[in-house]
Amino acid sequence: MFNVLAPDAARKLIFEEFKGCAAGSETVGLLHAAGRVLAKDLLADEHVPGFDRSTVDGYAVRASDTFGCSEAIPAMLKNVGEVPMGIAPDTAIGPGECMYVPTGAQLPEGADAMVMIEYAEDYGDGTIGIVKPSAPGQHVVYKGDDVVPGKLVLRAGQRLRPQDIGSLAALGHSEVEVKAPVRVAVVSTGDELVDISARPAGAQIRDVNTYVICAGVEACGGQAVPCGIVKDEYELLLRASGQALDACDMLLISGGSSVGTKDATLRVIDALGKPGVLMHGIAMKPGKPTILGNVDGKPVFGLPGHPVSAYFIFHLFVRPLICAMLGTEPNENVVDARLSVNIPSNHGREECVPVALSAEGGTVTATPIAGKSGLITVLSQASGYVRIARDQEGIARGESVRVHLF
Repeated sequence: MFNVLAPDAARKLIFEEFKGCAAGSETVGLLHAAGRVLAKDLLADEHVPGFDRSTVDGYAVRASDTFGCSEAIPAMLKNVGEVPMGIAPDTAIGPGECMYVPTGAQLPEGADAMVMIEYAEDYGDGTIGIVKPSAPGQHVVYKGDDVVPGKLVLRAGQRLRPQDIGSLAALGHSEVEVKAPVRVAVVSTGDELVDISARPAGAQIRDVNTYVICAGVEACGGQAVPCGIVKDEYELLLRASGQALDACDMLLISGGSSVGTKDATLRVIDALGKPGVLMHGIAMKPGKPTILGNVDGKPVFGLPGHPVSAYFIFHLFVRPLICAMLGTEPNENVVDARLSVNIPSNHGREECVPVALSAEGGTVTATPIAGKSGLITVLSQASGYVRIARDQEGIARGESVRVHLF
């Protein structure tokens, strides 16, 4: 029999039991750091940019020399040269002088503004006519405008995005210290399972869960280690699970988590190590026959065999733990919508109902996707899900609901 916990109680148990379980760190090349989790706060040790530079093609000027000019009365300035890209100018400009500067090049000493080339006319005799006034600092990025030494650039626990990689490159970091991936072993058990490359015969089905769960692990920053299909035999499952857990930080066993005569997952987790099984059953739909175990400090989950149930348990309980071990937070996006139909719910369990979102006339509508827990297409058609509390007898059409996006 199940001895179920409420979802919030199960979540609390998971995080209390494994609060000291954290991934290590490793150093990787910058080109391979996107999507990884930063291990330490990163402070700047130099100015970015390292010099005052122009953001336009045009002429470096003293802004005061252009005040009051116009097309009718241009400011007449002497051109004293051109600044090459990548080379610091060796000439300063004085009052009544200007110098041509391309986009990104360094401003010469004495200049405090740029005039776009569209507002300058070259008279061919070394004189430049400026027809639009400029203000101090216009079209100029000053030294340290982006970053100054000691500034916090990126915070530990941040998942590195392409723009973050750009910031690291600007600071000269060819390598970065990131969290080592949490290695998650995924075992699928069931006499009815065959590899996805096989054509099922009779009552056989393809092993969907290995691929769904492994994809989920990779998507949240873990490293999935698929361990294949194991028959519903205690000794076989015990041996395969022990080997998988020895090589990984976490074990997910998909299938065999209920209380049927051939369901061996509960006994296997208890036999793998101490303290063993911590929980069997969560008061939610889908996903009631879920097992949580602690095997010598490593988390082990027994997931339901049905793909939708397995994925919901992974999404709601396993994914946050992987993120916590990496020192980051799972992405949680929620939108408000109006329910399109009634959803009855009187199971005495919290229920997660997959929904599809649509928008018309400024109103976002959530429509439940009909299907049973064994049908994976239910999830592929869903934008997210609505949570119905265990003491709630459903939601009426037209009510506002919060949709948790996948």
